[in-house]
Amino acid sequence: MDTANFRENVRITGNEYSKVLNGLSEQQISAYISVLLQAEKVFFVGVGRVLLALEMTVKRLNHLGINACVVGAVNEPPIGPRDVLVVGSGSGESIYPKHIAVCAKRYNAKIIHLTSSPTSSIAQLSDVVVDFHCGSKGGEGKHSSIQPMTTLFEQSLVLFGDLICLEIMAIRKLSFADVKLNHANLE
Repeated sequence: MDTANFRENVRITGNEYSKVLNGLSEQQISAYISVLLQAEKVFFVGVGRVLLALEMTVKRLNHLGINACVVGAVNEPPIGPRDVLVVGSGSGESIYPKHIAVCAKRYNAKIIHLTSSPTSSIAQLSDVVVDFHCGSKGGEGKHSSIQPMTTLFEQSLVLFGDLICLEIMAIRKLSFADVKLNHANLE
């Protein structure tokens, strides 16, 4: 089997992630981290592959001692004014996340929007918007991809979440041993 095409795709997609993540606004990243660290509870909502990407961040934030959960999970607590809702939606118009953002606003929670559409309906409700500049399902956007639909946005969310957690570890001076204390042990 010839893996040349695979190796070329690794190179191309690696460059795509680098462009997206290096293109994020320092101010937006700082605002995102600041709001996360001030929150009593952090809620995440998205649909499909975006939700899967966000779930990885939820798990890691809990390892860092941040009370994070996924909207709709069986252990979801109530949201309130000292909490934050992180909404992942490339288009910023997905019906379910938009509805949840409206509900969170009603309870005076802060809203962070991780998106590629910084003027969307959800962005208009948000206190902080992090614009990934990725192409949408239609293909438009500053950063295009060889991958289908919104794959670049979804994969960038995974990497972004882990990079944010590294920043929080540094801010809180957490060691790997500290983080491991909050890792599941029924494995």
